[in-house]
Amino acid sequence: MGTVITFRRTDGKDTGGYLANAAQGNAPGVVVIQEWWGLQDQIKGICDRLALAGFDALAPDLYKGVVVPYHDTDAANKQMTSLDFMDATDNVVRGAAQFLARNGGKVGLTGFCLGGAVTVIGSTRIPELAAGVAFYGIPPEQAAKPADVKIPLQGHFANKDDWCTPQVVDAFENGMKTAGKAHEFFRYDADHAFVNEQRVSVHDRQAAELAWSRATAFFKKHLA
Repeated sequence: MGTVITFRRTDGKDTGGYLANAAQGNAPGVVVIQEWWGLQDQIKGICDRLALAGFDALAPDLYKGVVVPYHDTDAANKQMTSLDFMDATDNVVRGAAQFLARNGGKVGLTGFCLGGAVTVIGSTRIPELAAGVAFYGIPPEQAAKPADVKIPLQGHFANKDDWCTPQVVDAFENGMKTAGKAHEFFRYDADHAFVNEQRVSVHDRQAAELAWSRATAFFKKHLA
């Protein structure tokens, strides 16, 4: 449904991504950030699904063509730890937001796992954004503080998550509450990456569909 494109980073360099356009023109946009596996077909499918829901969706390729097989966690960890999160956020993700904003519509940001953390970072640093939805990812405090979030932020988290743990989620949410930041966080009795239907061992269809309905409603509210 979508297509691979080249767009400009904010520093003027070219980079790539997967774009799926809504049927109507001047649609609001959503930047979609990959898991630590890279720009998998599942993430492209998220873009396609957002397009059907009425959004232009662009997933930038943060690994520049590297896609890690789902079983190879060592390779995925190597790719993620070698990623410069701040450069990716400020140059690639913001560039994607600027690309989607060119038609005049509002732009949101969403991401999964690694991409969830990037979504939170972006919510503190990218002025083009109007809303963010993070799935099971929160960055270290030195990368993004709750009080620095500048847009309405929705979060979807797994109670059985040993990476983005419930304790980390609670601490970040409490920080947002204290700072008076607009947010809504949801917890699911599921495993990390429960939205990813290609990973049968962790996918939870009921939780995934509920999270999806909440996320699209949130974007329709804030990007209208």
